[in-house]
Amino acid sequence: MQEFMNYAENAGFSALCSFPLKGYTSFKIGGPADVLAFPKTAEQFAGVLQLCRRADIPTFILGNGSNLLVPDDGFRGAVLSTAELRGLRLDSGRIFCGAGEKLKALCMFALEHSLSGLEFAYGIPGSAGGAAFMNAGAYGGEMKDILRVCRCLTAEGEFAELCGETLGLAYRHSAFAENGGVILELELELQTGEPLGIRAKMDDFLSRRREKQPLEFPSAGSIFKRPPGDYAGRLIEACGLRGHAIGGAQVSEKHCGFIVNKSGATCADVLELVAHIRQTVLAQTGVELEPEIRVLDAIPIYEK
Repeated sequence: MQEFMNYAENAGFSALCSFPLKGYTSFKIGGPADVLAFPKTAEQFAGVLQLCRRADIPTFILGNGSNLLVPDDGFRGAVLSTAELRGLRLDSGRIFCGAGEKLKALCMFALEHSLSGLEFAYGIPGSAGGAAFMNAGAYGGEMKDILRVCRCLTAEGEFAELCGETLGLAYRHSAFAENGGVILELELELQTGEPLGIRAKMDDFLSRRREKQPLEFPSAGSIFKRPPGDYAGRLIEACGLRGHAIGGAQVSEKHCGFIVNKSGATCADVLELVAHIRQTVLAQTGVELEPEIRVLDAIPIYEK
């Protein structure tokens, strides 16, 4: 990794060796990455990804870590954070947003400019790039309603723009899940609204989250995707799994769609509990739950 560290120093961005990742995920679980780096510009991302490809270093792109489970033994490769890819501006009625911006900051920027359509995202603890990657949604809204363009690095290391159908936006999915691209900037189209009404809707959604979700414990949000015509939390509760625990991981007693890190949970605890929930729900209801969380794995950004 010395070549990587030298590149980071010369380019002027931070890179940390053997750094624990648990502090960079909402689950507060996970071992160290060989390198955790924070490129500041699109050009730095392009350069470091080219280096990783040349040196055959596995890479993983990290947003806000709010939908991520990191293995207990960490990651043998380079984790590249988008945290420094920030910036918000308004141009011709559209918001241009760096992939590393927090959703909260993006929502507040829209409110400040009397733009409506992002209220559903207020309180989701993710980054803008992560929200685009998984087409985040809640309370009847989702990113595909407002996302028009993603500026990105392709798997071949070229700068590109994806828009319309090429974004592949569907339920908790985008084309970036398969194409190996790295989201750099979002272009959003919202509608003009009345500030008091926008603020009221944001506050209402935040209040609902605080009332129904186990925000007092570390978690990764909803563990499973919504099955057709039903809800994962309802099925899990109906199968008698409310409060069921393995090690430090527990099905939330407040919302059965969540697994919480109740007390020093490991990645192994969570994965074992996920498997137990899936097996139980399938056996009792015939429904196969599909996990929504991502598990960090040594998957290179580039195809050889």
